[in-house]
Amino acid sequence: MGTITRGTTNPNRLRRMDRWLVATQAWRWRSAQAPVVVDLGYGASPVTAVELRDRLRPTHPGLRVVGIEIDPERVAAAQPLAGDGLEFVRGGFEVPVPGGARPNVVRAFNVLRQYDEAGVEPAWARVRERLAPGGILIDGTCDELGRLATWIVVAEDGPVSLTLSWRLRGLGAPSEIAARLPKALIHHNVPGEAIHDLLGRLDDGWARALPGWGARQRFIATVESLVAAGWPVIGGRSRWRLGEVTIAWDAVAPR
Repeated sequence: MGTITRGTTNPNRLRRMDRWLVATQAWRWRSAQAPVVVDLGYGASPVTAVELRDRLRPTHPGLRVVGIEIDPERVAAAQPLAGDGLEFVRGGFEVPVPGGARPNVVRAFNVLRQYDEAGVEPAWARVRERLAPGGILIDGTCDELGRLATWIVVAEDGPVSLTLSWRLRGLGAPSEIAARLPKALIHHNVPGEAIHDLLGRLDDGWARALPGWGARQRFIATVESLVAAGWPVIGGRSRWRLGEVTIAWDAVAPR
C-alpha cells in the first residue's frame, strides 16, 4: 500500500529523531524479547536504516531494524548492507515484517509529506493495525540536512504528540520550522488554527528573551513561557537544551 516517493536522503538527516527515540522511547522495546523497529520508506539510499540500527542496538542486543521500501530497485540496492540486525524488504503501509512480527516502532520520515492530506489518516490507520501492543508510528518531516525536524507520534488509539526540533545555532525565529511541519498540520498553519497559535507563541517567547543570552538559554526561556501560558509541554529541560519541545496532540490538532 503506497506510492513511490522521491526518496532523497542524506547521512545523519534523521539524527534528531533518532536521538529523541533512544532517550525517550526505548522503554517501549527494552522488555521485549525480540523487538522490531521499522524504517518505512527509507528512500533511494538505505543510510537512515543503517544509522537507525547502529543507534538503537546498544539499547537492546536483540533489536532488529527492518527497512521497508515500495520501490523494488531500492530494496535490491540495499541488500548488500543487510545482516547483523538489519534487513530490507519490499512493502508499504501494510508493514510486511518478515516472519509476521509486529513492530514496536514504525518510523516514516518524509514519506506522507509527499501525499495529499486526505491520505494521511488512512495511512496512519493501516500502520496502527500492524503495531505491537504499546507500539507507535512516528510520522515526521525534516529539512535536507536534519537541522529542522518535526514529528507526530501516533499510538494504537491515535495521535499522541507533536515534537519540534531545531538546530539552535543561527536560528532566526522558531517559526522557520513551519515549512517542515508534517502533512497533517502544514496546511493548517493559518490564523485560527492551533499550530499557528503555537508557532506565534514560540516566536514571541524567543523575541522576548534577554539580549545577550546564548541560543540554548534563550530557547529554554521560550519553552518556559509556553508552559507558563498553559501549553501542555511533555518532557523537561534536558530536551529543551537540545532545541526540542514536545506538545500534547490535543493542543495542536486541526480545529
